Amino acid sequence: MKEKLTPKDIEKIQAEIDHRKLVLRPQILDAVREARAQGDLSENFEYYAAKRENGTNNSRIRYLERVLKNAVIVEDHTTSDEVGLNKTVTVYIPEDDECETYKIVTSIRGNSMKNLISIESPLGKALLRHHVGDKVMIPVSSDYSYEVEIREIKDTSDEEDDNIRAF
Repeated sequence: MKEKLTPKDIEKIQAEIDHRKLVLRPQILDAVREARAQGDLSENFEYYAAKRENGTNNSRIRYLERVLKNAVIVEDHTTSDEVGLNKTVTVYIPEDDECETYKIVTSIRGNSMKNLISIESPLGKALLRHHVGDKVMIPVSSDYSYEVEIREIKDTSDEEDDNIRAF
């Protein structure tokens, strides 16, 4: 599957790969060597922990490299008054009589616990290109959807604290 990424996403992913290869990997391999030097490996917890950490690090590197290999660069071509990538949107939910604020991001940065909503999610897809005052139906399942009203749109750019999601 092609991963939609911004140039900033690609930069962050490459920085993480470089850090894992050039900083973490040598540290982990030193820890493996030190633990192996302690002797009996059958009861050496430090050795197995270091090996597991090495495997986790290598797995993350492979995952990130695969993401980059399959990346499609996306740019936000919305106007300043439209919901788009890296915009923060406040919506009113009449069903709950409350407002929620979300930032629309690429799927690799999506984190619903931090109100970072992916452009690939049902909410993100439904809100794209709408304006303040628009009422939008958000599909949840084939037989249920709910309405939101867009109250505010802010251009919040591609911020440094929007981290690449870890799997």
